[in-house]
Amino acid sequence: MAENPAVVDVDCTADGKETCQKHGVEGYPTIKYGDAGDLKDYQGGRDFDSLKKFADENLGPSCGPAHLDLCSEEVKAKIEKFMAMTADRLEGKIRNAQRIVEEEVPIMKKALAHLKKGKSEL
Repeated sequence: MAENPAVVDVDCTADGKETCQKHGVEGYPTIKYGDAGDLKDYQGGRDFDSLKKFADENLGPSCGPAHLDLCSEEVKAKIEKFMAMTADRLEGKIRNAQRIVEEEVPIMKKALAHLKKGKSEL
């Protein structure tokens, strides 16, 4: 799942407060997993056997720049294209994509709902 998986302990009452807020940690202990930029909530058991089973099934290598052999040809080509860009260019593309998702998609959804409503009234 994660490119470089890690198990970390963060004290949300001290220096780790900002990290906890960024990742939506509201209760303690909270277990999250995945890429640092896209952590997911762990919902499984807290005993050793449950945690080990989850780790064995979900935390191994996954498709990404370090493991292109695990990617489909389509995803591999996209990763290689992005890896050929400068960090500044790639960060700009990310900002633009986030803007589209955050600002334009909600407007598109309103327009789509209006179009569908109009068709149902015909």
